[in-house]
Amino acid sequence: MSDKLKILQDKLNASRLGGGEERIKKQHEKGKLTARERLHFLLDKGSFEELGALVTHRTTDFGMDKQQFYGDGVVTGYGTINGRQVCVFAQDFTVFGGALSETHAEKICKVMDMALKIGVPIIGLNDSGGARIQEGVRSLGGYADIFHKNVKASGVVPQLSAIMGPCAGGAVYSPAITDFTLMVENSSYMFVTGPNVVKTVTNEEVTSEELGGAMTHATKSGVTHLTSANDIECIAQLKQLLSYMPQNCEERPETLPLALGNEIREELEQIVPENANKPYDMRLVIKGIIDEASFFEIHKDYAENIVVGFCRLGGRSVGIVANQPNSLAGVLDVNASKKAARFTRFCDCFNIPLLVLVDVPGFLPGTDQEWNGIITNGAKLLYALSEATVPKITVITRKAYGGAYDVMNSKHIGADMNYAWPSAEIAVMGAKGASEIIFKKEIHKASDPTAKLAEKEQEYADKFANPYSAAERGFIDEVILPKNTRRKLIKAFALLENKVEQMPKKKHGNIPL
Repeated sequence: MSDKLKILQDKLNASRLGGGEERIKKQHEKGKLTARERLHFLLDKGSFEELGALVTHRTTDFGMDKQQFYGDGVVTGYGTINGRQVCVFAQDFTVFGGALSETHAEKICKVMDMALKIGVPIIGLNDSGGARIQEGVRSLGGYADIFHKNVKASGVVPQLSAIMGPCAGGAVYSPAITDFTLMVENSSYMFVTGPNVVKTVTNEEVTSEELGGAMTHATKSGVTHLTSANDIECIAQLKQLLSYMPQNCEERPETLPLALGNEIREELEQIVPENANKPYDMRLVIKGIIDEASFFEIHKDYAENIVVGFCRLGGRSVGIVANQPNSLAGVLDVNASKKAARFTRFCDCFNIPLLVLVDVPGFLPGTDQEWNGIITNGAKLLYALSEATVPKITVITRKAYGGAYDVMNSKHIGADMNYAWPSAEIAVMGAKGASEIIFKKEIHKASDPTAKLAEKEQEYADKFANPYSAAERGFIDEVILPKNTRRKLIKAFALLENKVEQMPKKKHGNIPL
């Protein structure tokens, strides 16, 4: 028996070594942790249970039968994060550069199946050179199997992807399907075709970092939601992100205990400027409303004219969608609409209530926007908020003009509670533009057209540039003092906690993609 125990122990030791000490050393020299080290920092101490540690590939072509490593380049299993059960996989770059084989893919699919059966989040730590070319189509089939599992799991359990090394070719599509993608700066990249192919096909000279590095995807493409300086910081972000969401679509996020007292926030009275054309930082409004230091922003560097993220409000997990007057005056454009729509749909999938803060002068005009589909992209946000059945509350802090008023969670598309500050302006357009249209003839005939325009502009503003016409119609439930916003929201979300909304029977809707 002792010989058999030794054989087992030797195999397990070999599996834990991955590609060997020399390759582990090279991984560390690049400033990267190994797959097992990453899982060590991600999961609660002693909670990890590995599955498939002794799996090996089945390829005999190109001398591959002489290169066998236990685990086959991916560590899979389950464990806990702050006591919550999760299923995980971590690709091991020390084994064949983390390249995906048929058996490598089978291990990932097996742990995804387990997550779906028991209803727990799936976390993938990606560090792979792509498909294992020695296996040909079997490797490609493995990728497709993973994609199919991703789609089945979408909206059922949270799926989080951390890109902690290369992720190229077919490998990028699994993270793209998952709910959130995190990247490590200067050591990770994502692209469908690499710099060499780009140069061959288009004659462009570009580095891996410029083509698909963390900051490229955080600022230009929006592919990644969060970036971090190193592996440890990335893992900390994963843990924090997970804390705002439930285990699966049948559960609700955990409500943290919070001793509520005087919830009046006087500082909110000073944020919106008297001059309606002067910008301000909507993050200051968010800070004044939420539980202290609880805001976790998503997509911070992409489409900065809208702010999205998670927070705690009275201990409850809440998703925030907010126009940002500090960037492009808070207009909605193609990227902002996509960013907010995707975030809204995630919150609705996993029973996270939505708070929408509105200061929007409209949609961004211009040929660039029209030719890039502002119509269908703007409709994505309209669709997402209309479709959402979680508690939805809106606060209009200042401008709510035109179609953007409708889109930003108006009463008309199903908002449960709509508040406005006294500074709110709810109208088809700004007073100046409206006056130039309505009173065009009168202004033209006046002896002093400039003075007449100013007079008519004030007349229009007095009538429409306020929240009271909307309140009289019931489109606004209450005009509130800014300092009372936090108290009102805590009470309203408590009221809506057990909200039930039945949607018409359908297979699924057809969102304008």
